[in-house]
Amino acid sequence: MQRYGYSNGQPATAYSAANNGFPFSIKPDNRFQPKGRGFIRRYQQHLKLGGAITAVLTVLFFLFPSLRSFSLLSSNEDFQLETVRYHDLNNVQGTARGWEREERILLCAPLRDAAPHLPMFFSHLRNLTYPHHLIDLAFLVGDSKDNTISLLTELLNDLQKTERPFGEISIMEKDFGQKVNQDVESRHGFAAQASRRKSMAQARNWLLSAALRPTHSWVYWRDVDVETAPFTILEDLMRHNKDVIVPNVWRPLPDWLGGEQPYDLNSWQESETALALADTLDEDAVIVEGYAEYATWRPHLAYLRDPYGDPDMEMEIDGVGGVSILAKAKVFRSGVHFPAFSFEKHAETEGFGKVYHASRLVRDTI
Repeated sequence: MQRYGYSNGQPATAYSAANNGFPFSIKPDNRFQPKGRGFIRRYQQHLKLGGAITAVLTVLFFLFPSLRSFSLLSSNEDFQLETVRYHDLNNVQGTARGWEREERILLCAPLRDAAPHLPMFFSHLRNLTYPHHLIDLAFLVGDSKDNTISLLTELLNDLQKTERPFGEISIMEKDFGQKVNQDVESRHGFAAQASRRKSMAQARNWLLSAALRPTHSWVYWRDVDVETAPFTILEDLMRHNKDVIVPNVWRPLPDWLGGEQPYDLNSWQESETALALADTLDEDAVIVEGYAEYATWRPHLAYLRDPYGDPDMEMEIDGVGGVSILAKAKVFRSGVHFPAFSFEKHAETEGFGKVYHASRLVRDTI
């Protein structure tokens, strides 16, 4: 075992006796030698040249700001430009002639066991007259047991091969535990309405939160099973320049049954009877229209339709039907959503109407 005598880890015997046991020695002839005059002269010349170059570059950057992009930090600036996006949300407020201002629309469609309706839905998409490249498509498939996903993917691939492809396309999957069957009797049965509406509200909110981009001026909600609709539906609704607007919806019937039937009863004006009814219900109750259990006596948009009247006539409503909704994106950015719970005894799209009116009253009060 060696015993060390110095902090540098060297044994004491490592140093020669000639240096009296020290690892180095300083002799009188090891004097500091200053640099020669030639070296100093070259150093001063280089210093003056560097100063002159710096001065010239400073003047050029001041006179020509565009040259700054070629500075030594350009690589770092390029990296920032690739990862940072700037959006002026003042420019995505939504206007009456959005197709002329190239305003983008987010078209949202929640889907569940929708395979039988998808071919018809895609035929409607192809016929839309609003510029297709300004329409982004977003789908949320949830609680499906059929081939909705695979058929949706196939139809989207074909759609994008046409002469007028759409913009960005998103497909999301999220199950919400919805167990009500999709046949007419089951999904329109009174007992299933409250839980079904709340589940549908969750699907809408999840879809919107995942798909809404800073570039969107409008959001259009469309049921997948709509059989007929004007090709100009987006322009027709947008032209009214409303925060939220829905068209009248009815169902075609054979002539011997009257030819048509008012369908979407979720677009209505509030009534005193309905407000009084809401006060008698449990906190978690959800009022739904068209059922004897909830006699609201509300005026419905569908029943006020005049087939020979002005198609652009407007009616202010409190409840909103979900078949075909066009809303400015700023409505959702302001916090309005589809309540997945009982809000003033309503949920989903009808609750959406209630939330919107509540937010508008708050803004008016402020």
